[in-house]
Amino acid sequence: MNTGTNPIKGKVVAITGASSGIGEAAALMLAAQGARVVLGARRLDRLEVLKSRIEEAGGEAVCIQTDVKKREDLIRLVQLACNQYGRLDVMINNAGISLLSRIDEVQVEDWEQMIDINLKGTLYGIAAALPVFKKQGSGHIINMISTSGIKIVPLQGIYAGTKNAVRTISEALRQESGGQYRVTGISPGFVQTELIDTIKDPAIRASMKERAAQIAISANDIAGAVVYAISQPENVDIGDIVIRPSVQD
Repeated sequence: MNTGTNPIKGKVVAITGASSGIGEAAALMLAAQGARVVLGARRLDRLEVLKSRIEEAGGEAVCIQTDVKKREDLIRLVQLACNQYGRLDVMINNAGISLLSRIDEVQVEDWEQMIDINLKGTLYGIAAALPVFKKQGSGHIINMISTSGIKIVPLQGIYAGTKNAVRTISEALRQESGGQYRVTGISPGFVQTELIDTIKDPAIRASMKERAAQIAISANDIAGAVVYAISQPENVDIGDIVIRPSVQD
């Protein structure tokens, strides 16, 4: 782990949902500053391309196919970090899905997917990382949340519910840590990523894409917040970051 002037250099950072969007941007930005990144996502082919990009730029990366719906996959991701680099400093629970609909449409399968990925997937990441952090006496969990959990609007009820659950869990975990490890929640607003493509309803998807095209910030803007949180001294915990377009309601 780094002890020099660059607080990122040498840190081992695992990232779920690293094959695109915020996860990809964070991996590239952290690797460029000397972090050793451990990439997890379902799309192994894209992870391997990202790994090659990082290595060609002089960075360090390893990757493993990771489905956050499977607890054992998160355990393997953390094990890869420890086997390859001897430790894990940061766990970024980034993987997420947004399936928007009215609650009275009763899209129960969509609800279950969001619970499995957004909520249970985050919990599985926490569960995989905490034993390592406790053994080391240090660590940092970063959970991607959403501004949808702050301003409640129609069509986003279940999605916002999963994100608000993560917000509550993050704060409870932060308080329980007693300073042994750090916990940060990052709530992005409209960001130009592939998350919008997961919306099934064509009309809703088109509307969200139009809105995003007008106001969305880039995944790099969120990655910068990740870097900021990790860069703080070990005794400084950035508990909650809300980052959104300046014109967003």
